[in-house]
Amino acid sequence: MKKLFGTGVALVTPFTESLEIDYKALKKLLTHTAKGVDYYVVMGTTGESVTCTEEEKASILEFVKQNNPKKLPIVYGIGSNNTSAVLQSIKEADLKGVDALLSVSPYYNKPSQEGIVKHFEAIADASPVPVLLYNVPGRTASNLTAETTLRLAAHPNIVGTKEASGNLEQCMRIMRDKPRDFMLISGDDMMTVTLYSMGGKGVISVLANAYPGIFQKVKVSADSGNMAKATLELAKLLDINGPMYEEGNPVGVKYLLSKMGVCGETVRLPLSAASDGLKTKINRLAEAIKK
Repeated sequence: MKKLFGTGVALVTPFTESLEIDYKALKKLLTHTAKGVDYYVVMGTTGESVTCTEEEKASILEFVKQNNPKKLPIVYGIGSNNTSAVLQSIKEADLKGVDALLSVSPYYNKPSQEGIVKHFEAIADASPVPVLLYNVPGRTASNLTAETTLRLAAHPNIVGTKEASGNLEQCMRIMRDKPRDFMLISGDDMMTVTLYSMGGKGVISVLANAYPGIFQKVKVSADSGNMAKATLELAKLLDINGPMYEEGNPVGVKYLLSKMGVCGETVRLPLSAASDGLKTKINRLAEAIKK
């Protein structure tokens, strides 16, 4: 799975003002991000997957396949707190040309660790392509522990995890005890260099939608062993990272992309477009990055 080393961009889904998919803007986004990323992540949380219909998801995936300027690898998000629904989505999806699935740990119903293991084993057994776990306790209200991750890493069709727990000790335990080819991927932009330094394989990033070139420089520096240089490069985004999430993801990054002329800022309810105060803050911080 070396094709998934480096930066994966969690693509936003551009909408028109009438809330339809804006395919013209999506094509522009694919071209913009291809300047620096290593693969596309389609229909992750940042893509507002929870407010897209199954038909829209399939259409967006097909569009990315057909409008992939550098023929980059594609990771497709299929996840739910309903295991049978995930299995049905896998069965119905056209996964030709998809390199891996990204599946979030079950949210809201807060299953036990045993339930999480059985959930992901069922997904991995059903999936015709490799599976990446996604641990994001801030969204799911439960943590996929290091022990659980390592149990799942033994499954031949589970090839890595996107770790967004922010728990460095947990990440270290995974790195220490994982199978050699199992990938630890940062799910938090600001943790990218830290996980690279542990032996992690990169990041699935929100801010790479706007700043693919910065993440490319981070990767090159990290690959050469110059973590200090990689840290300084990533630190350019330190101040703007927080505002990306103040009013919900992808509200902040969509406004940032609208400033760049890549796509509009429209999001679907229950998300709401950035407030004037947030826009002012992002405007100021974006100008500082240009300097």
